[in-house]
Amino acid sequence: MKELQKYTPIFFLLLSGVLYSYIGYGIVRADFTQLIAAFGLTFILYWFFVKNYLDQNKWLLLSLILFRLVFVFYTPGLSQDYFRFIWDGRLAFQGMNPYLYLPNNLMQSPDFILPEAQELYEGMGPLSAGHYSNYPPVNQFCFWIAGVLSNESLLGAITVLRVLIVTADIGVLYFGKKLLKHLGLNPNRIYLHLLNPLVILELTGNLHFEGVMLFFLVWSMYLLYLHKWIQGAVIYALSISVKLLPLLLIPLFYQRLKFKNFILFGTIAIGVNVLLFLPFVSEQLIENYTETIGLWFTKFEFNASLYYIIRYIGYQFTGYNIIGTVGRFTPFIVIVMVGLFTFLRQNKSMSDLFTTMLLVLSCYFILSTTVHPWYIISLVILSVFTTYNYALLWSGLVMVSYYAYSNPDFKESYVLLSIEYGVVILLFMNEILNSKESSKQ
Repeated sequence: MKELQKYTPIFFLLLSGVLYSYIGYGIVRADFTQLIAAFGLTFILYWFFVKNYLDQNKWLLLSLILFRLVFVFYTPGLSQDYFRFIWDGRLAFQGMNPYLYLPNNLMQSPDFILPEAQELYEGMGPLSAGHYSNYPPVNQFCFWIAGVLSNESLLGAITVLRVLIVTADIGVLYFGKKLLKHLGLNPNRIYLHLLNPLVILELTGNLHFEGVMLFFLVWSMYLLYLHKWIQGAVIYALSISVKLLPLLLIPLFYQRLKFKNFILFGTIAIGVNVLLFLPFVSEQLIENYTETIGLWFTKFEFNASLYYIIRYIGYQFTGYNIIGTVGRFTPFIVIVMVGLFTFLRQNKSMSDLFTTMLLVLSCYFILSTTVHPWYIISLVILSVFTTYNYALLWSGLVMVSYYAYSNPDFKESYVLLSIEYGVVILLFMNEILNSKESSKQ
């Protein structure tokens, strides 16, 4: 039996590698049954491996490398976003402000020239082509690097973006292990994030830049733990400038930093972002950017939970979709929620701060009208520094939202969404209640 057990990690590596290869090279987005079956099996293997081999550094590191190497030649098939990334990067490389031009308008101009423009335009789809870019400056800088290094090869640009994302994963590994060790937790818990199938598929595979955002976030939290909060504020600003999501969490640092340092921290984080936007700034930029951000609250719908219930009730009373009304109130609800978590919870220790960040973002996604699978990756990394597991479960269940792409009319399955959110919320409530019981003892 012991002789067989030593081959278990090898079996895990090989089978998981085959499954990742099948998902990447053998399945298209519309093949929902095959996708969810392969991903589900991959997730079960992941959970078995991290529960039994979290002390095996050699196998953990080998798995991290191998599963990313699987996607070396992979052209993202589950998301169209990378087409817009490359488009923005090539615009910037040509000296054009990517915030000021709609792809639709540029393609109608006889003077517009961009390498592989037609392929990029068709690939990004009408939704992206009809809206201004909403990616912050550091994210745009990553796109620009792809434009510089591979301006005429789509596969080359994909490879550059992938290298940047994998490099960020290495950074998460480095700073994550250090921070976990300081917090008295097993440093190898960082592999709960790095070996998570959702992380591997959506970051390395489909080129979403949450991984770069989280690299800067973990780095800044490490600096904050060392009381290097000025440097931490600068790095935190870079996290915001990849994705705006960390901006939501700034108030939570109040108790940890105290009033004076908190004001300086927030001023630096926001000020650095203002400086990063300066090369692009114009009156039209502000108008375009705020308009595009507003669409996420008032127009777009995908994999929502509480919002779909509210929308249904609204239909009964009004006879039409009330997303425009709900979307205008959502930011205020979020602000109140963050305020409550800031002052009603103890956020002085790093462990408490990570837990509050996890709870805030979880509530935010529950309220959101749009929750793409890769959004949950932010919860996965935060859960690594806490005792909560519901985010890990959510990272496995969120893939059921891809059912919508198997239908020509993009119709979602409310049964599958009910299962996804029902199971996650039940585990969430159970862990919250158990946490309260433990704190009383």
